Amino acid sequence: MKKAVAKTREEVHRILTLACANRELLILATPYLRFESNFLQVDDKAVHARITMGAEDAMYGLRSDDLRIRFPHSTQFLEAKTRLLGFGMAEGRRSLRLEIPTTLMDDDHRGAYRAERVGRVEVSFSTPRYDLRSGVLVNVSTTGARFQSLQDSLENDFKSGDPIMVAIPVSEELKINSPAEVRWANGRTIGLKFVPTLPEVTLTDLSRWVFQRREEDRERQERLLAPGQPSVPPKEHQLVLVSGSDGLETSLRDYLVGLPDLVRVVPTMAALKEIIAEHPALVLFHVAGLGLDERKRLRAFAEALGTRHPFLLLGVGVDAAALMELGSELKAAAAFVFGPKPGPFFHRLILGILRRHAEDGVRKEPL
Repeated sequence: MKKAVAKTREEVHRILTLACANRELLILATPYLRFESNFLQVDDKAVHARITMGAEDAMYGLRSDDLRIRFPHSTQFLEAKTRLLGFGMAEGRRSLRLEIPTTLMDDDHRGAYRAERVGRVEVSFSTPRYDLRSGVLVNVSTTGARFQSLQDSLENDFKSGDPIMVAIPVSEELKINSPAEVRWANGRTIGLKFVPTLPEVTLTDLSRWVFQRREEDRERQERLLAPGQPSVPPKEHQLVLVSGSDGLETSLRDYLVGLPDLVRVVPTMAALKEIIAEHPALVLFHVAGLGLDERKRLRAFAEALGTRHPFLLLGVGVDAAALMELGSELKAAAAFVFGPKPGPFFHRLILGILRRHAEDGVRKEPL
C-alpha cells in the first residue's frame, strides 16, 4: 500500500527543490504513454521539467486527467498526480510547466526495489576475520544487495549481524565501497544491508540507477500482457471509425499499419450499437465540429459505449484545446486533432490505448 511521504506544501516544495538541484530523472506517465524528462526548477506556481518530446506529444500525450510523475528520492521512489499547465521558461530554455503536487507518495510497495538485471558485476567483500572473498552481484537496492560467492559455501563464515566491507562496481560511473551488515547467508549466497546508509552522493546515483531499471521492468511487464497473449488485440477486434468521410478512412489507414484492421461505420446510433456487439478494440469518433448538436450526439454515442469499450475523439479542423476539454468531459481515452501530416505520436497513442485495455481485459478474466 502506498504511503504519503510529503503532505504539506513545504515538504513537497523541499523535495522538488532538491530534485531540481540534482537535475533528477523524471518519468511523466499517463495510462497510455510515458516520457522521460528531468527536473529543472520549481517556483511558487509550478515545477518546470525539460521538454524531451515534440509539441504534438506534449499537447496530446500529457494533457491527461491522470498524469503522474515518478522520480527517485534517496532510498524511495516517489509518485504524485499532477497536470500540465502549459509551457514556460526555465534557465533560458523552454520548459514544461507542471502543477505542484499536493502530496508525494512512496511508489515502492516493497520498501526498497531490488534491481535484478544487473549484468555481470564482480564484487569483493570481507569476512569478519578480514579474509577477502569475491563473487558476483545478484541484485541491488538502495538499502542493500545480494551476492553469490565464486568459492565455497558462506554459511560457516557469516552469520546475521556480522559487519563486513563491500566493493560493488555497478558501472563505470557508479562504484559502491561501503560497510554493510550481513542479514543472512544460505549456501553460496549472502544478503546484506548497507550500514550506515550510503553517502548522499553515492545514494543519489544508485537510486537513479535502480529507478531506471525499475521503469524498464515496468514497461516490459506492461507489454507482456500474459503468457501467449499478443501485444495488441487480435485482428478480429477491430478499430472502428464512426464517420461519414471516405477520405478520413483512407488517410487513417496510412497511419495505422501493424494495428488491428480499421472498419468504418456511418455515424448513427443503430450502426454503432451493431458494431459494439463485435467487441471493437477501440472506437474513433470523427469530430468535425464542436457545436451544441455535435456535442449532444457525441455524448449519446459515449453513453451507448458504456465503460467496456474505449473510445477516442478524432478531431478534424477543430480547436485542440476545446476538443481535449470535451474528451475529458466524456471520459474519452484520448482526444487528437488529425491534421494533414500527423507524426508518429498518433500511432504510439493508439498502440498505448490498445495495450492498456488489452491488459485490463486479461486482468479481469476469472482465475
